[in-house]
Formats: sequence, structure tokens, C-alpha cells
Amino acid sequence: MATTAAAVWGRAEQQDFRARVRGCLLGGAVGDALGAGADGLTLAQTREAHGPDGLTEPVLAYGRRGAVTAATQMGLFTVDGLIRAQVRRDTGAWHPPTDVHRAHLRWAATQRDWGPDERRKDNGWLAGEEWLYARRNPSRACLTGLGDELLGTLDKPKNPEAADSGALVRSAPFGLLVGWEPQLVCQLAVECAAQTHGAPAATLAAGALAVTVHGLARGGSVEAAVARAVELLADRPGHEPVTEALTAALGAVREGAPDAERVAGLGADEDRAEGQLAAAVYCALVGEDVRHGLRLAVNHDGPSSVTGALTGALLGALHGETALPPAWLAELEGRATVLELADDFSMEMTQGAALHSATEASPGWLARYPRG
Repeated sequence: MATTAAAVWGRAEQQDFRARVRGCLLGGAVGDALGAGADGLTLAQTREAHGPDGLTEPVLAYGRRGAVTAATQMGLFTVDGLIRAQVRRDTGAWHPPTDVHRAHLRWAATQRDWGPDERRKDNGWLAGEEWLYARRNPSRACLTGLGDELLGTLDKPKNPEAADSGALVRSAPFGLLVGWEPQLVCQLAVECAAQTHGAPAATLAAGALAVTVHGLARGGSVEAAVARAVELLADRPGHEPVTEALTAALGAVREGAPDAERVAGLGADEDRAEGQLAAAVYCALVGEDVRHGLRLAVNHDGPSSVTGALTGALLGALHGETALPPAWLAELEGRATVLELADDFSMEMTQGAALHSATEASPGWLARYPRG
């Protein structure tokens, strides 16, 4: 797998990129936390509990306001894996799917262990964050797919029938590789999705999300980014459920005022990857602002945290972190960790050459992101 030539980053470009990375990761977490309060409830139950407008602010979930689910947990480990792939590249070992897989195995350990195991020398700093050692409704396919160290591939995917959103919700960070060409971003996301989810719609939805985020992180519009994703998927076997769902999302924008029924009609009511992606794209397109888009995303019968996380990642990549609701950020579980990881990713992608090379490296950086 190759990338484009490294870009020369000016200060303004670095600051814009960092804002979009922060926006994507924090936005996904905020949307996840908002939706967590409606997970397991029908729309009627949500309205009965919170009023006719449904869920409009973060509420208690997992014992606190602002709690995130496995969607945020796994997304953070995706970022960790992408940073390590860049760090390991100096050694001549360049296979990002393997580095991301190892990162997701570290996430899987957080679902089994009571807390960080200091005997694991490859943990780095993220796996040392104690708040991540909580099981927050992970997809069963994620747990079984990462239950051993065997790497799933496109030829031999793990859980070949798994079509839910478990791989999709961890795939937005691939789109933040703005120095890569979109077809390579798509390929990496698809390969990494196959590590736990083998149904074509599940893997291709992950690729489509990554390409969409990629377009937004490069400063494009939602419409253009989605159109590019549809174009790239068109030649791949089994693409129809995903491309048809995304085309429906683009068309729904012109069909009237946005409401819960329209979001549900695009697939939000069921935990299938293509429907969740389509609903999130629609909410990102029609949201008057981030708050409105996220409220629209989480009020339905399906997995609200998933739709919220996807919508938040798209809107955050589009607008940057300053567009996110401050009061929701203030209560967000793990906000400091998300910010720290976002800034590390931005620094690696824009200034990695100053942190490590084939002959020397910052000891502090290698302690955070071991090459082993």
C-alpha cells in the first residue's frame, strides 16, 4: 500500500487540519454520547421519557451524562493504529491493516481485563487509560472477530455474514489520512472492516464513510464527498446496498422538511451498516447546525448511539471542533483523552519527520507509540 508524496504543511494548513481532526473525533464522541441515552428505546418511548421533541440533550447513560459507547472506544484505537503504522514505516514494516488490527486487539483486551496490564510492553499510552476498560455495548461481531489474533482479510473475512454497524462506527478516522488518495483510504477501511465484519455491505459502508470523511477533511462539501464515495464503490462486488442507500440519502434532502420518519426511512431503525451510514449522511446534509443534526440523528427506533456517532464525525470533520455544542463537550466522558489523541494524530501526520526517522526518534514519542 502506498501513499501520495508528503505535502508541505504551512501553519494555516496545519491548524485547519487539526481543527477538523479534533472535530471528527470529538464530534463522533459527542454524537455517540447523545445517542447512548436513547439506545434500546423506541421513538415512542424516547418521547414519553423526554417530551414530544424526544432526546434533545445528553442524559444519563451507563451511570453518568456524556458517557460514550464502544463506537468511540474503537474509533480511538483506530487512530492509535494509524499513528503506529506511520511510526513503524521508518523500519521498513509498512502494512497499516496489521497495525490497525493490533490496535483493535488492544481494545479487545480492554473488554476482558479489569484495567491496564503493565506487563504488555506494546500498550503505549492509550491502552493505559483506565476509563476505556468498560464494556459499552460492543457489537458481538467485534468481540468474536477480535477473539483471537488471526487477521481477517477480504479473501477470508471474519464473521462473513456480519452486516451490522460494528466495523462502520470505528472507520471515520481512516478519512483523516488527507495525504492519501481516496481510493487508498477506501481500500484500507474496507480491509480493516473485514477483520470483524465480512458482509460486503458492512465492509463497503466502512469504505464509503472513510472516503466521505476524507472529502470533508480536505475542505469539500458533503454532497461532493458522498458522490466520490459512490463512484469509488461502483466497481466493487456487492456495492448495490451501500450505493443505493447513499443515493437515497442525497435524494431525500429534496423531499421535504427533515423529520424522524425520513431518518427512519433511510435505515436508521435497523442496525445495518448501509442504513446507518445513509441516515447519518442525511442528518449531516440537512442539519441547520451540529446540535440540530445530532438531535435529528438520535431520535428513532434503532441504535441511536451509532447514528449519532456517525453524524457527529461527519459534521465535526466538516466544520471543526469549534462548531460542536460547548455544554455537551463539557460533560463528555474521556474528552481529554480524545483531544490528546487527536492532537497526536495531527502532529504525526504533519510533523512526523521531526519526531522519528530510520536512524533516530524521540524517546517520548516511541514510548507513546511503540514500534514493537
